[in-house]
Amino acid sequence: IIHSMVELKDGSQLAQLGLCDMRLPIQHALLYPRRLANSFPKLNLTQGGSLSFNPVNPQLFPALELAYTAGKQGGSLPAVLNAANEVAVQFFLEGRIKFTRIASIVSQIMGEHQKENYAAAPGLDEILAVDSWARDLTRKYLAKEGH
Repeated sequence: IIHSMVELKDGSQLAQLGLCDMRLPIQHALLYPRRLANSFPKLNLTQGGSLSFNPVNPQLFPALELAYTAGKQGGSLPAVLNAANEVAVQFFLEGRIKFTRIASIVSQIMGEHQKENYAAAPGLDEILAVDSWARDLTRKYLAKEGH
């Protein structure tokens, strides 16, 4: 139901809610800040639905801490997190690594980036270069492990 949620400086929270269907969040991401009408099924919170929240167990969701780190540090690190994650997930989907390895692989690549070529205020060209670098390094890292 909740596709994204942010906490603002004043402590208030904004969420994007919808049915379990990624078409609306993708449309929102592609068209922001514009909104277009669509024919997607609509969420109706009065029809028997409820939301409940529990604290996140970092042992069960280790990648969440990586995302918090990338978000807080900013710069080029979020691009590295995304690129390394996409490559690791592809290896998982191909049956070449276990799901439980994804977060440790992403963490390794993020650490290498922080040592080597982190950019605090990257432009688009730097982000694209870092994305390519992280994908290549992740593939090399996994190939060296025999995956």
